[in-house]
Amino acid sequence: MSTAPEELELVRAFLNTTDIGSGSDELVSPAALVGWLSERSLLESGASAGDQDLERSRELREALRAFCLANSSGELDPEAPPVLDAAAERAGLRLRFGADGEAKMAPSVEGVDGAHGRLLAIVAESMRAGTWERLKACRSDDCRCAFYDASKNHSRAWCSMAVCGNRAKARSFRERHAGA
Repeated sequence: MSTAPEELELVRAFLNTTDIGSGSDELVSPAALVGWLSERSLLESGASAGDQDLERSRELREALRAFCLANSSGELDPEAPPVLDAAAERAGLRLRFGADGEAKMAPSVEGVDGAHGRLLAIVAESMRAGTWERLKACRSDDCRCAFYDASKNHSRAWCSMAVCGNRAKARSFRERHAGA
């Protein structure tokens, strides 16, 4: 599976903390959430999380997945943008100017909300840079794995042609030939 460029890989990894096919989820508890965010330097040392932080993280993950699915299929779930807006507001996202002359989005709060803000800032920068449209979610209903489409024509629809793509093509073949 193609990794996404630079920090966008963090967003792809966040999306893939759940495996829809198997039902497994790396974010099973507030402690697991803190561990995952801390390991990726998205959360400051000593931070904690509660059940509400875990629920908001899962909601954010699925709203971002909806955007990635729209990158793949063209239709955005209308319930996704308000989730991202609320997360951005809780994070207090602000434009920050650095000594290097660069302007970047950054959260004005710490904790899990700040970590969410860092993820959203990566998404915003990726949109500006033109790489966001290549972060997609597999079209297979029992997968939805996030992947980076590195193909020349941006046309990948499945995370893996050998698995999800093959299943979809076999299913389509069977449907076309069912009446024969």
